[in-house]
Amino acid sequence: MTPLSSHLGDRLCERLGLDAAARAAVAARVAGGGGVAEALAAEGGDDAAVAAALAAVLGLGLVEDAAALQADPAWLARLPPRVWAQVRALPLQDAGGALVLAVADPLDQAPIECVRAAAGGVIPLLVVAPRRLLHEALRDQLGLGADTVQSLLEGRTDPGAAAGEVDLAESADDASIVRLVNQVLQEALERRATDVHLEPFEGRFAVRYRVDGMLVEARLPPEVRRLQAAIVSRLKILAGLDIAEKRLPQDGRIKLRLGGREVDVRMGVIPMLHGEAVVLRLLDRSAALVGLAGTGMGGRDLALFESALAMPHGIVLVTGPTGSGKTTTLYAGLSRINTSDQKIITIEDPVEYHLDGINQIQVDARTGLSFARGLRAVLRHDPDVVLVGEIRDQETAEIAVQASLTGHLVLSTLHTNDAPGAIARLVDMGVEPYLVASTLELVVAQRLVRLLCRECRRELAGAARDDALAQLPGHQGPVYDAGGCAACGGLGYRGRSGIFESMRLDQRLRHAAGQRAPAHELRRIAAEGGLVSLRQDGLRLVRAGLTSVAEVLRNTHDGLADGG
Repeated sequence: MTPLSSHLGDRLCERLGLDAAARAAVAARVAGGGGVAEALAAEGGDDAAVAAALAAVLGLGLVEDAAALQADPAWLARLPPRVWAQVRALPLQDAGGALVLAVADPLDQAPIECVRAAAGGVIPLLVVAPRRLLHEALRDQLGLGADTVQSLLEGRTDPGAAAGEVDLAESADDASIVRLVNQVLQEALERRATDVHLEPFEGRFAVRYRVDGMLVEARLPPEVRRLQAAIVSRLKILAGLDIAEKRLPQDGRIKLRLGGREVDVRMGVIPMLHGEAVVLRLLDRSAALVGLAGTGMGGRDLALFESALAMPHGIVLVTGPTGSGKTTTLYAGLSRINTSDQKIITIEDPVEYHLDGINQIQVDARTGLSFARGLRAVLRHDPDVVLVGEIRDQETAEIAVQASLTGHLVLSTLHTNDAPGAIARLVDMGVEPYLVASTLELVVAQRLVRLLCRECRRELAGAARDDALAQLPGHQGPVYDAGGCAACGGLGYRGRSGIFESMRLDQRLRHAAGQRAPAHELRRIAAEGGLVSLRQDGLRLVRAGLTSVAEVLRNTHDGLADGG
């Protein structure tokens, strides 16, 4: 590492607006062996600003766009992926054939000398890139964990194995395998993934992340296929599963700490044609619990939900498919009514958030603690409010009805396409229609729609705008669609919001429900009473410039769900 002269340090710190104390801290970090860019960032300069300052002070080029950080394949092949990852440098394409090297810290001579030696003494032309941007470019172009995979495979091939195959299941505790698995999980968290899919196919092993409800494939070195047995075995060890059992499905749970974050993982393993497939459901314990406003609920829906939460008894249901945010909405509701004069008990599978002041019970099939059994026991503990994670069967539904009749407010979830369908679902489960009509107070159907990335959303014009306005009668403002940039990983969307359809049971709906009216008749009555459909609520977000028409249509295509 080149020492940082006081003059150069002063110029860099001055350009970044760092005070005297920060300048001294930067000098101390560098003197202790740290990098200049890293030291400047640690003392308050963000990556982009640090890169710009280094480029300006040293008179070097600056690369700020991910699209410009494209490696030259010929130069990239001169060194193993492990070396490029270690020196944190990327050889770029250059029309003149010169070697252009993108670095985050041009004062660090180690990568420059390493690349120069590999290039036969050619002196590279340096450009500066922000550390984060360079890290992502290396990961995307070399493959996640390329350095780890190469280190693990070097010298490990079994001559007796089938062509191209290396069974490293016995190496599940190898430090490199541990690191590779951690890298996969860390990237999943960085991408805000809710699930990780590890899938064996003929000739390759794929890792896909579910980000904002959509699957995105991670870029991995092709050689990772040879490590799939070791990766799966490592995950099984973490979950306490039988690593020798490869013929039957297995389920387990893992508690992890990654980068100071507590993460609970639900793991499912299923044997497939080309090996075992694993799905990991990630629950970040450090994530802040959102309030009702944070769910995206507003206007009429918010007023109805808050009114239902204030009732002394009755049933409030939130419906929708798996992963539509039902539990988050119920937790937000519980947070609103969690006061010292209320006793609240929840029965969940699993307990997703720990809430202070609320008694929470974990369903456990191994001990026979089901939703129905837990709910029956809870009613003897004098609760005011009970949350049942899901109404799955007739027994649970009937106990929930009885609980509401005996003076309890019951909150739960149900799998139906829309709000009116919840009534038919309860009746199908075996609950008498008159009991459904007398106890059900509110049904909220919901979906999650992706929000447009604020950095790259693009305004529609011409025919595309006309097509969008066909769904937005009377709208005069701008309409946006997805773009794609580094901030959103090229997806055009970042984050999600709920859209809602709230049906409060008035006297007309109660009468119709008691008469076993079909769902379409219930929807007609509810619409006359002011029901706003999922699609209509989604288009509210389009008018506000938060999402696209295409995203709303994708999530409300069902005729029952959108009211069409």
